[in-house]
Amino acid sequence: MHALVKTRVTRRAARTTTALFRWMSVRPCNPATTEPLRPKLTVQALQKLLANKSRIAVLTAYDFPTATRADRAGADMTLVGDSLAQVALGHPSTTRLSLDAMIHHCDAVSRGTARPFLFADMPFGTHPTPADGVRAAVRLVREGGADAVKIEGGREVAPVIRALVDNGIPVVGHVGLLPTRAAETGFKVQGRGAQGALRIMDDAEAVCAAGAFAIVLEAVPNRVAKLITDSLNSQNKFTIGIGAGPETNGQVLVCADALGEWKGHQAKFVRRFAEVGDLADTGAKAYVEAVKDGSFPDAVKEGYEMLGGEWEKLQDLLAARSSRATMG
Repeated sequence: MHALVKTRVTRRAARTTTALFRWMSVRPCNPATTEPLRPKLTVQALQKLLANKSRIAVLTAYDFPTATRADRAGADMTLVGDSLAQVALGHPSTTRLSLDAMIHHCDAVSRGTARPFLFADMPFGTHPTPADGVRAAVRLVREGGADAVKIEGGREVAPVIRALVDNGIPVVGHVGLLPTRAAETGFKVQGRGAQGALRIMDDAEAVCAAGAFAIVLEAVPNRVAKLITDSLNSQNKFTIGIGAGPETNGQVLVCADALGEWKGHQAKFVRRFAEVGDLADTGAKAYVEAVKDGSFPDAVKEGYEMLGGEWEKLQDLLAARSSRATMG
């Protein structure tokens, strides 16, 4: 095709697409098209961040919008956490989350994730045996688009982690406070006593010895978290803290907590970096009021007119139809 003709065709196609989008209230988008291409982070890339003493920022995401937000913010890792059971689905605990639901949300997040390393929680009850764990994790990778999976627990889950790693699935461990076992321990800091702290340290070592490349430390005293971090760093592995102090290699927060969207209980370690929830409530209320008082939509600014002369033609057509109906 001649270059000039090809250019004209391309421009015409672009104009057609733009015109089509004007008529759509919701339009598809590709988060990677609005900025320069950034390389997807891998386990090796994360280890390089560790070697360069760069802190690792992790945010949770549960759908396409929250995934693109984390990506635009520059997060290094995105976690599809089982906390979505509570903050996105309204369940009372994380144990209510099914594998199918996790895959559904992970798939949506993967479509909005360009640069961050994406990992997903293994839901409660999906890995009672290594074989069960491999089947569930393969689905999260194949159907959900996850780069890795996260497993709560210590020495008791080491065989599952080993099986996953042997099958080529990267694993992030999780020790300390385990939300899926909150019915047993409650939502409280773990490892405040010497014996409890030693148990968490042993669990962290067992999980990483089984092949986990990183570990989440939740609700663990600062100094205990630092001991674990120093030990794992010597093995080229890293820690991600949530309520574990400033000495871990990275930090993770639930996005709904960090952005002020969640109105439920707020843990001590949560810092609100915005009040999106209040702003959204104000906007939703303003919309309802505008509909009720008739100020939305505005006929000119938010409405459409027929093409010139077509209104009159429509009136003629309606009059003719009415006349035929009367005569018939």
